[in-house]
Amino acid sequence: MRLVILDNYDLASEWAAKYICNRIIQFKPGQDRYFTLGLPTGLPRNHPESYHSYMWNNFFKHIDIDPNNAHILDGNAADLQAECDAFEKKIKEAGGIDLFVGGIGPDGHIAFNEPGSSLVSRTRLKTLAMDTILANAKYFDGDLSKVPTMALTVGVGTVMDAREVMILITGAHKAFALYKAIEEGVNHMWTVSAFQQHPQTIFVCDEDATLELRVKTVKYFKGLMHVHNKLVDPLYSMKEGN
Repeated sequence: MRLVILDNYDLASEWAAKYICNRIIQFKPGQDRYFTLGLPTGLPRNHPESYHSYMWNNFFKHIDIDPNNAHILDGNAADLQAECDAFEKKIKEAGGIDLFVGGIGPDGHIAFNEPGSSLVSRTRLKTLAMDTILANAKYFDGDLSKVPTMALTVGVGTVMDAREVMILITGAHKAFALYKAIEEGVNHMWTVSAFQQHPQTIFVCDEDATLELRVKTVKYFKGLMHVHNKLVDPLYSMKEGN
């Protein structure tokens, strides 16, 4: 497990972006060789605040990607269980997820795997906790009645199967969740803690998110930053990667 600590949100985001870029280039993707990037997903396709809309507006339309290679769960599917099963099948057919990137909630949930979720869960329909609904209200003009109460999500087990997992944790309001994630044992009430047992987990956080960690923990991981920074410096280009 790696814990990368940057001074602030912007630097943490930049470090994560460079790391993902380097991992893709080092993979040397080609016409018949795809790098599979996993991202949390759910909510109806046609809503402007859905994950589907968010990903297209903030990511996919800005990069060179064949739309046929972007697979997003359809919250409007007639048979939601069949949709979830098909999504798991697509992951297997792609050879698995190379790098899963996710964030967490203040209660330590990853994707929409709320506290109490099974740590071996697969892609499914999940009821959202009130804390998650409240956190998402800002995207619906503060109107709780408009916030979805359920979502489709990959499971903890789905993410654990990825060859590598990156978890982004920023802000003081997520400091206790980070503490639970790395300084205490695995606990299904803090689903992010499961990734202590993943062979290739990297947590990327800012200073504010470390406020609940022991001083010696922070000092130890900061002492490794010269090693971690070699993962993003230099920043590779596709030309160099080839």
